[in-house]
Amino acid sequence: MGGVVHFEIPADDEERARNFYGAAFGWRFQVLPGMEYSLADTSEPGNAGEGAGGHSINGGIFRRGEMLKAPVVTIDVEDIDRALEQISLLGGETVRAKMEVPGTGWNAYFRDSEGNVIGLWQDRA
Repeated sequence: MGGVVHFEIPADDEERARNFYGAAFGWRFQVLPGMEYSLADTSEPGNAGEGAGGHSINGGIFRRGEMLKAPVVTIDVEDIDRALEQISLLGGETVRAKMEVPGTGWNAYFRDSEGNVIGLWQDRA
């Protein structure tokens, strides 16, 4: 079963968004140089994956663009290529093909049967 492992929130002004989510929820951010992307840590220090309800996922804030205009959830899969093939057979479509995230794994985006853009994640084995 593919679990939701990440979220992404688009922003017109990344610094403003970081300030908002930091003040509203206590999230901490790591700005990734040259990428217009910030990793969001949503758990208490030393308690990765454990938020107020016992579980949390981390995410990111990115510069809003043409491809991604709304929040995105990312689903963990064993094989992105195989998942994209299955998605296509079910009427979905690839929005951005498999892309390496150096040292950690790969991601991709697809459009589901309802027009939503959803992310895929595959860990580096």
